[in-house]
Amino acid sequence: MDITTLNKQVQQESLFLQDLRREVGKVIVGQDALVEKMMVALLADGHILIEGVPGLAKTLAVKTLAQAIHAKFQRIQFTPDLLPADITGTVIFNPKDGQFYPKSGPVFSNFVLADEINRSPAKVQSALLEAMQERQVTIGDKTYRLPEPFMVMATQNPVEQEGTYPLPEAQVDRFMLKVLVTYPTKEEEKIILERMASHQKIELNTQVTPEMIIKARHVTDTIYVDDKIKNYIVNLVFATRDPKAAGLEKLASFIAYGASPRATIFLTQAAKAYAFLNGRGYVTPEDIKAIGTDVLRHRVLLSYEAEAENISSDQIVKQIFDTVDVP
Repeated sequence: MDITTLNKQVQQESLFLQDLRREVGKVIVGQDALVEKMMVALLADGHILIEGVPGLAKTLAVKTLAQAIHAKFQRIQFTPDLLPADITGTVIFNPKDGQFYPKSGPVFSNFVLADEINRSPAKVQSALLEAMQERQVTIGDKTYRLPEPFMVMATQNPVEQEGTYPLPEAQVDRFMLKVLVTYPTKEEEKIILERMASHQKIELNTQVTPEMIIKARHVTDTIYVDDKIKNYIVNLVFATRDPKAAGLEKLASFIAYGASPRATIFLTQAAKAYAFLNGRGYVTPEDIKAIGTDVLRHRVLLSYEAEAENISSDQIVKQIFDTVDVP
């Protein structure tokens, strides 16, 4: 398929996303970047981790997106006493016929909101790992497929806060994007006040179905990525592993571990989804830059030296983007 035909197809198929964005915007004020990144994860078949202090509409944004799509949605509130079976389900013994029957947990949904995911210990968080990676769950001795589409949208509070556990690196790596949510501007806060200070319920009226999402994902897969763009992605990821080779000697002592090959895959998929969202059938370097920090920030693990000097992974990723040659 040539680029012109692909462009037309993408423009046609991505129209419903403008409606979806508009509907979510009826409820969510000012968090345009968050809504955009949630849609990127949705199109790229990835999971998203949203971090910010309490009260910034993280949970509301996820719930609103799920409500705007006519799909099965479940919210799991993570607490220190939560058990893995509370997420995946368990087997129940029926004394009448002496048989064990599976009882599926809330993870058997299209959209799962893992609320305050870092308030539970690691064994509970790892219960989500198989579901996120393999799109399946094992209950007892049987494995069950999860519905399509399946997406985990997790929120977490900053690690410095009371009662939080850091997420295991292996699990953080399963999230395609990690988005940081900040406070709204004064103007946005005034709109929030006017819209939310009354108890009127805002009605959403979209006709978006899971089938439309799956179809859009198939089109997103066909988006063209030039060899120069592929090289650019690989160069960016390699610069996190070997900063000296990329001309970033200063960063070498600040990075304990660079991004894995999963980052390369996710960066490509997310850039394709971002291009689709903008009605284009091809990926540009701007797409990579727009989504790159969200893909890489949780994959660049800092050394003690970086922490001692208060250097964040965002600053490191920004330097990498500023230094690596753009095609």
